Amino acid sequence: MLTILGFAMIATFLALIMTKKMSPIAALVLIPALFCVAVGKGAHLGDYVIDGVSSLAPTAAMLMFAIVYFGVMIDVGLFDPVVRGILRFCKADPMRVVVGTAVLAAIVSLDGDGSTTFMITVSAMYPLYKRLGMSLVVMTGVAAMANGVMNTVPWGGPTARAATALKLDAADIFVPMIPALLVGLLGVLGLAYLLGLRERRRLGALRLDGESVETKETVLVGAGTSAGAGGGGLEKRPVAGGGGADDVDDDRYGGDDDRDGGDGGDDDGDLLKGLDPNRPTLRPRLYWFNALLTGTLITAMILELLPIPVLFLLGAALALSVNYPRLPDQKARIAAHADNVLNVSGMVFAAAVFTGVLQGTGMVDHMAGWLVDTVPEGLGPHMALVTGVLSLPLTYFMSNDGFYFGVLPVLAEAGAAHGVTPLEMARASLVGQPLHMSSPLVPAVYVLVGMARVEFGDHTRFVVKWAALTCLLILAAGILFGTI
Repeated sequence: MLTILGFAMIATFLALIMTKKMSPIAALVLIPALFCVAVGKGAHLGDYVIDGVSSLAPTAAMLMFAIVYFGVMIDVGLFDPVVRGILRFCKADPMRVVVGTAVLAAIVSLDGDGSTTFMITVSAMYPLYKRLGMSLVVMTGVAAMANGVMNTVPWGGPTARAATALKLDAADIFVPMIPALLVGLLGVLGLAYLLGLRERRRLGALRLDGESVETKETVLVGAGTSAGAGGGGLEKRPVAGGGGADDVDDDRYGGDDDRDGGDGGDDDGDLLKGLDPNRPTLRPRLYWFNALLTGTLITAMILELLPIPVLFLLGAALALSVNYPRLPDQKARIAAHADNVLNVSGMVFAAAVFTGVLQGTGMVDHMAGWLVDTVPEGLGPHMALVTGVLSLPLTYFMSNDGFYFGVLPVLAEAGAAHGVTPLEMARASLVGQPLHMSSPLVPAVYVLVGMARVEFGDHTRFVVKWAALTCLLILAAGILFGTI
């Protein structure tokens, strides 16, 4: 019964947010509360919620101060050179913009933190998506998948959990998986290219005229969705011959015909920075201090010198104090990012209700046990393949801790009985991460959709099929290379 109710609760939650019948925060709180009463454990709801909040409180604190820290770094101009380089490549070509999003997200993901990746990627790319009238769910989907592939680095979390749960060396798990993960990353870049071509076909050839004008936001969920890009800061040109993306010559976007709105010099770079080069919050004289501070912070995170929430708390306080010594300026910077802080932290604490009820009532244990028991005996010698496939739904519907510490050891024991090594099982367990990064139980995804101003339901409808395909591509590559 708990198995059925667990799946029903998850299905109800997803249906309500994808159809926009309820907001994610309301659904994360009310749906598990109702199901907790339905299983006859309503009297323990308070205990479950407190346990969930206690377990996620460090994550909420980390996100709060990480948003403030990286918000300040964006304000002072630390990432402007990166933005300028990416956007010089992108120009006004939707295909290049989407590919640039994937590349930027993959590079920034090397720090192992999804929230950091999404804050930097959205801050850099959002202005260009808006001005070109491009689909924002394409941006969130591509960024989430690129980060999901890169989330498997040993300091990113899943690999370390798998190593701990099965008493293995993280390097022994990760290094042989690198070729398969590279195939997955190439798959994300290839998908970004195709989605970019679809955006180019939908919008036609574009140019920026240098005026900052708000464009009409578009949401592209299905292949047939179409919306115009309004606004005077964007000129839309029909594709020659009325053809689709394949009929467009790439030279139109990267040549010297001034179609991109500039002459290829500094004016073009200033136009495409994406962040106002004259904003009063810039601190160019402190650029190298801020770069050193950020590098030190990321290094300390990788080396685990202090808990990550403490590092971001110290980093945010130091960044504010040095860059904005005057108290009114500090208050202004905190207020400027308060909206993101409140939205994300509120979503995390709401998710604590969902996870608390799932774990407290025993639903998650019964669901995992049912899935393991349904594996036919004949698939025993192929338990690595089974684990890879199961990692898609299991890491989407439960936390990484629940999967790697609760389910993976059971699967590994079943595999060992049929001669499948723990290393193969651990590597297969990493396959589901591109889908996991869009799970409603991952706090970082709320940073992504919140900053991009995308409905979580729209993001989910768009990304799930592509992320699942990326996961299966990694699994197939792992089998082909003999690592799974």
